[in-house]
Amino acid sequence: MYGLAELAPSPLLQLGAISRRLPAGVFSGQTAGWLHGLALVPTEPVEMIVPSFRISGRAGIRLLRTTLEPGDVVRLKGLAVTSALRTAVDLGSRAPLVEAVVALDMALHRRIVSLTQLRSYLKVTRRAKGIATLRRAIELTEPATESPMETRLRMLLLMARLPRPHAQVSLHDHQGRFLGRPDLYYSEHKLALEYDGATHRDSLVEDNRRQNRLLNGGFRLLRFTAADIFQAPESVIGQVRLAISKHGP
Repeated sequence: MYGLAELAPSPLLQLGAISRRLPAGVFSGQTAGWLHGLALVPTEPVEMIVPSFRISGRAGIRLLRTTLEPGDVVRLKGLAVTSALRTAVDLGSRAPLVEAVVALDMALHRRIVSLTQLRSYLKVTRRAKGIATLRRAIELTEPATESPMETRLRMLLLMARLPRPHAQVSLHDHQGRFLGRPDLYYSEHKLALEYDGATHRDSLVEDNRRQNRLLNGGFRLLRFTAADIFQAPESVIGQVRLAISKHGP
């Protein structure tokens, strides 16, 4: 699950001190995303847009020198920050593509921005930096996704040219009884996929019960961890491909 990005005192104090040293600056990128409530790291490094090349760099701060439109800036926690739309566009325009989709999934799931706003931005913006990445990321985003690792699992499968799974689909048995809501689901193959993160240890009993309900209801289930996704991606791809091939549409 996405955790609300806690506005802890120490990062806020650090950002406040930077804002006082660079009063013309506007927090952007991951720093802005964190201030908007996304589960991002705001200070490694701090990201900021400044209007002038005369402003010199600072240790631990990544400065982008560009001009912002008035509508691109809001105030959060007393700080100048790029707007929700500008923040989502900036994060969704960055390589690698997987992390761009992670950022957009978070922004859309938290409803700080909408797909309509993002698509409208594309209609009026043709040649901005990273626009091709943003366009592709918008095509691949899934607002129902509930955690960054679910996005990374989905993107791992898509990058391997496997079919696109649905996200967070409620499954029921033949009598209409709710069985579970897996992270990803291939409806044509009755194949559910789940990412087991740190919270899985705390909900092991209920997770096992849900797994049993799904299996008894005629669904198939594969479970993966962060170690699978990061350290054994080919194994994940192979297991899903085999499961699909054994159970055609």
